[in-house]
Amino acid sequence: MAEQTTKGLIHVYTGDGKGKTTAALGLAMRAAGQGVRVAFIQFIKGQPCGEHFFVSQHQPFDIVQISVGDSFTKPKEQLSQEAQQTLAYAEQEIVSGKYDLVILDEIFVAISQGLITIKQVLDLLDEKPNSAELVLTGRKAPPEIVQRADLVTEMLMIKHPFTEGIAARRGIEY
Repeated sequence: MAEQTTKGLIHVYTGDGKGKTTAALGLAMRAAGQGVRVAFIQFIKGQPCGEHFFVSQHQPFDIVQISVGDSFTKPKEQLSQEAQQTLAYAEQEIVSGKYDLVILDEIFVAISQGLITIKQVLDLLDEKPNSAELVLTGRKAPPEIVQRADLVTEMLMIKHPFTEGIAARRGIEY
């Protein structure tokens, strides 16, 4: 890893505005460019996004998505099982020391849908090695996790094309 002068921090990117995953991806690219070992672990998405295509072609960091298929049409029991598997995988990778930066994308959606618990995530934060940087993204970050974080950014939606009936666009929203 590139020279690090401080302990690894906990970041939260939350809010109703667009840009949480995008900010985390930007951080992943910056870190990878500096020789930082990065794992980008996605909860609840399950559809191929531009970041998957880019990472498969250029391999700047590892990206993992255990959930496959459309998360909007799956039964809650299946989503819960996939979220639990993703959380177990994330825990394994965080404590392994293999990565300097681990991003848990859309983890707050998994919590808000009742697929994983706040306690499970707080326990994961307790297990984080001091040197690891950890980023958690998604809407509705629980106050208990916000309080534990070192950096919290809230994306505020002021205006969004979805409200005008413009659907998600390839290469922009996914």
